[in-house]
Amino acid sequence: MELPRFLFCDNTDHKDAIYILHMDYPRFIINLVDDEIEWLESLERTDEEQLSIEVAGLIEEASAFYDREMERYDS
Repeated sequence: MELPRFLFCDNTDHKDAIYILHMDYPRFIINLVDDEIEWLESLERTDEEQLSIEVAGLIEEASAFYDREMERYDS
């Protein structure tokens, strides 16, 4: 089975949260309301600057994925 790169997650116990699950390495769950990230595996990189740049890009991709999904729901 081929899994999608991002999944939109919902939980009625956290009604104000908007969760996106990133399925590729590094796997994480982000709450787009406050950009809080929960890492699901340890990160192998030791270059903090490069890791910071990659994480910022992944947050932007997760946000773009959410925006696209919301547009599709509205259609």
